[in-house]
Amino acid sequence: MSGTQDLVLENVTRQYAGHGGGVHCALSSLSLRVSPGEFVALLGPSGCGKTTALNCIAGLTEITSGSIHVAGRRIDHLPPERRNVGVVFQNYALFPHMSILDNVAFGLRMRGMGRSERHARAMDAIRLVQLDQHAHKHPAQLSGGQQQRVAIARAIVVEPDIVLMDEPLSNLDAKLRIEMRSEIRRLHERVRRITIYVTHDQDEALSMADKIVVLKDGVAHQVGTPQQLFSLPRDLDVAKFMGYRTLLRGSCRPTAREDQVELELGAGCTLRGVRVDPALAQRAVAAIRPDEFRIAAANDANTLGGEVRSAEYYGRESLVVFDTACGTVYAKLPGSFAIGQRVQLHIAPERMLCYAEPQP
Repeated sequence: MSGTQDLVLENVTRQYAGHGGGVHCALSSLSLRVSPGEFVALLGPSGCGKTTALNCIAGLTEITSGSIHVAGRRIDHLPPERRNVGVVFQNYALFPHMSILDNVAFGLRMRGMGRSERHARAMDAIRLVQLDQHAHKHPAQLSGGQQQRVAIARAIVVEPDIVLMDEPLSNLDAKLRIEMRSEIRRLHERVRRITIYVTHDQDEALSMADKIVVLKDGVAHQVGTPQQLFSLPRDLDVAKFMGYRTLLRGSCRPTAREDQVELELGAGCTLRGVRVDPALAQRAVAAIRPDEFRIAAANDANTLGGEVRSAEYYGRESLVVFDTACGTVYAKLPGSFAIGQRVQLHIAPERMLCYAEPQP
């Protein structure tokens, strides 16, 4: 097996007994290789299998089939305490009656480390998360962001092979979530452990991860860098999850360029876009991100007209919903807009991604 220090998941499957005697597959044949020091985000909607995958790595959930190796050693048959992983839970899971120092040192205490040594190690971890002035406080005396940093310190103090984080920022307010993204990434750069990070938030995954795994219904639809997933989602499910909100259906025909097609959307509207799906035939769906539209100039091609249904003004720009003859369009545009206003929109062909229309 190449990459002897890697975390390797091979066809990992987790099934549960379903209703009426059937079987529910929470995770289906997940294969993944993570290199030392790599930060990987498991991204997807609720119920997609991302937390199941994390729990399988941690040993909190048994796998039905497949295997998990770390540094060439098979671990899926080992109990959690023998896997050398650190876990950061969504709800922090701190002991309210213990000081921050004792919370962070708890894992070392369970491993039989002496008091002076474990406190010294715990203080090093507390300094790393910049909470050394709070070491003798209790969790209730800290903010949510500070408590999450304590949970991270507790996970890394045991010097794990892998750090697992399950939606660690979901209980924080929007401003603090943005601050903690940078903090977690900074800590990752310091400790350089394999990190598996579960999230439903595409912005978290894009801004923090080296690699993203997009899951839906227990299946990995795409694995790639943030740049790859953002600019060229492999299928329509990934595109929708990566923020391609405008979905326009029509009949497609080839162009002189092999990588592009023309999509006839009805009402006299024809747009050109990128052929993403090699199986693209007669019917297709065009997927477009809101920030790819702009107000059309007089000589622009690839345009469609719409009427403003709603507009959310954010200062320099607005998120505008347009009714068009081709379908609903979501666009992020500079300025403000009035309900009922008519606007002609332009989309560059290379920014409109065309996929085969899903069968009903």
